[in-house]
Amino acid sequence: MMTKLFFLFSITLQLISLSSQSENQKPPTAVQAELTNYGFPIGLLPASPRTPKGLGGKIVEGRIAELDGIRVRALFQWWSITGIRSSGDNLVFEVGMVTAKYPSKNFDESPKCEGRHSSS
Repeated sequence: MMTKLFFLFSITLQLISLSSQSENQKPPTAVQAELTNYGFPIGLLPASPRTPKGLGGKIVEGRIAELDGIRVRALFQWWSITGIRSSGDNLVFEVGMVTAKYPSKNFDESPKCEGRHSSS
């Protein structure tokens, strides 16, 4: 069961990182800029003119712990990413006891926010 969860978690994070490569990048928001102060790439958060709401955690150099507000879909349900560590040229994402490692360069650019759009 944990192997399947890890596999689906890996695929989902890869899709997220691929979607982060947008051609029309805006300047980083204050929150994204703050990520770089702690050694993280700005692509961990979507490009948005507003400050992310409902996102929390404890950040120190190279580590985000007790993360709340970022979720990934795997095995037909949503799982909360509980932490992110910077490990050399990689980022290690934690979902409880399960971890997945990806090159941090995959997150150099912010993904486009795919939130709800108001119809005009």
